[in-house]
Amino acid sequence: MKIAIASGKGGTGKTTISCALALAVPGEVTLLDCDVEEPNSHFFIQPTIERMEKTFSLVPEVDTEKCTGCGECARVCQFSAIISMGKKTMVFSELCHSCGACARICPEGAITEVEKKTGMLTVGKKGSIRFISGKLDVGQAMSPPVIRETLKYASEDGLTIVDCPPGTSCPYVTAVKGCDAALLVTEPTPFGLHDLKLAVDTIRELGIPFGVAVNRANGEKNPISEYCEAEGIPLLLQIPEDRRVAQAYSRGQALNKVMPELSDALVSIPEQLQKLAEGRPVHEGQGVLV
Repeated sequence: MKIAIASGKGGTGKTTISCALALAVPGEVTLLDCDVEEPNSHFFIQPTIERMEKTFSLVPEVDTEKCTGCGECARVCQFSAIISMGKKTMVFSELCHSCGACARICPEGAITEVEKKTGMLTVGKKGSIRFISGKLDVGQAMSPPVIRETLKYASEDGLTIVDCPPGTSCPYVTAVKGCDAALLVTEPTPFGLHDLKLAVDTIRELGIPFGVAVNRANGEKNPISEYCEAEGIPLLLQIPEDRRVAQAYSRGQALNKVMPELSDALVSIPEQLQKLAEGRPVHEGQGVLV
């Protein structure tokens, strides 16, 4: 099973929950840090690094000797990554989505696709956790190519936890869309509720079953719990607002070390999400700590 830990905004606790879940679940687990613009799961997992790998995407390269300036490549490109001005064709690799249409349509065969380095993958291990983290190169405009390379390491028959990038744009969709279920992490604030609604709308559009986790919960009824109740969204986990959590985060310690009482709730998350993926009902209150 592949589980996405996602949210509509940054700073809600996705990485905190992703790492705590990977450490709590018994047996082999794969943790993919797909927040490639700012990966930080390694601080909490502290894996032994086995190797580093470069990631690449394909971008067009124009042979000026063959190019006649017909403009077919510019016409077919949906992202304005290639333009034709008279007999001169220019490529803007930062806008290229590596679809390959320009190379296929060129009647003169003047366009070939060449590799462009986009980032790095760190592959490691910590106990029963297989750890892969993607990191986008400085100056690169698009993170989805690196996210896709990171996702290739998902386990075929075991549990994979995907620490997703924040927001609801292309990086979020790239990381989430291949998952079996998702846990949307939020916080009981107006901003948290606003961005949770955006994340819910997007993930419903993708047709992925999901539940919600509330970080910094105070044990009282809040706008998040009221929204989930009104929308029929299962609230699978609430992490109390506790100074120990902030202190542990600042020291690079996992949530499990300072709040062992959360272990049962964390271990139940994959089972609950499996039920949602299979269309089975989730027991109200199961896996919730207030």
